[in-house]
Amino acid sequence: MKKVLVLHTGGTISMTQEQDGAVSLSENHPLSQSMDLMPKNVDVIVEEIFNLPSPHITPKEMLVLKNRIEKAQEEQFDGVVITHGTDTLEETAYFLDISFEKKIAVVLTGAMRSSNELGSDGLYNYVQAIITASDDKSKEQGVLVVMNDEIHAGRFVTKTHTTSVDTFRTPTFGPIGILSKRQVIFLKEVVEHDSMTIDSAEGKVILLKAYAGMDAMLFEMLKESQVDGVIIEALGAGNLPPQVIGSLEALIQSGVPVALVSRCSNGIAEDIYDYEGGGIPLRKMGVMFVKGLTGPKARLRMLVGINARLSHHELRQFMTE
Repeated sequence: MKKVLVLHTGGTISMTQEQDGAVSLSENHPLSQSMDLMPKNVDVIVEEIFNLPSPHITPKEMLVLKNRIEKAQEEQFDGVVITHGTDTLEETAYFLDISFEKKIAVVLTGAMRSSNELGSDGLYNYVQAIITASDDKSKEQGVLVVMNDEIHAGRFVTKTHTTSVDTFRTPTFGPIGILSKRQVIFLKEVVEHDSMTIDSAEGKVILLKAYAGMDAMLFEMLKESQVDGVIIEALGAGNLPPQVIGSLEALIQSGVPVALVSRCSNGIAEDIYDYEGGGIPLRKMGVMFVKGLTGPKARLRMLVGINARLSHHELRQFMTE
């Protein structure tokens, strides 16, 4: 008999639709009535750790989840399932992927339609997530996201559509597995990557998005705000408008770590172009190029590195590996 801990955190999967069409939190979790649908070979223990819409989730709540999973490892659970709102699900998944040493399966899932909407997907995703978390193969795959019969690596998955049930996709790499009825099938292996054990999630790491005609105003404001780090979603392969360069360099020289990803949904950031604002001079200036992550995930990576108290050199390695 497998033993799986379920941690409910809120989100659409825990909500109901009112007669006027508004979707809101339920007093009683809709999934609490579904225990008879659980796999017979899995002992499911349920805890409602908090009940929040996903835009209310912060690194503070992510740290609470991390600590509870570490305790679950000591309690000899085979896996943990986290039900979560979809807006920030990918960020929580990534934070959990890099903030502690994982020894059991960790699976996040959610819903795009509330429990009483036509075509509700919450219960189905929930059962599939429990099946995945109870499978021995899942322990070796990092933190996983299970939605719509697909298994994605928390490291790379992102929400791509505002309302569609197949919103969670992994650009460039694709899903790492699928669920066929009650069978878990992994098609790929997740590349190993470093994690940092942290006991805090403090700090102010800011995310900016580059755009045509961007000027230095935001960088000047950041220099005066005493931020702990900056992530930039840059143009193309990793380029910025020339108007920002002077203020960006001053920010870096003041000791603020600055990292860059591409704002494109596919591909990786690279230092290819050698012109003012191009990737080559940006790297020489000290900007860190982060490969394969979205801006929000790169922000969490830097936050974890800062809370792990990495030196400047160690943080650069952690961000660019």
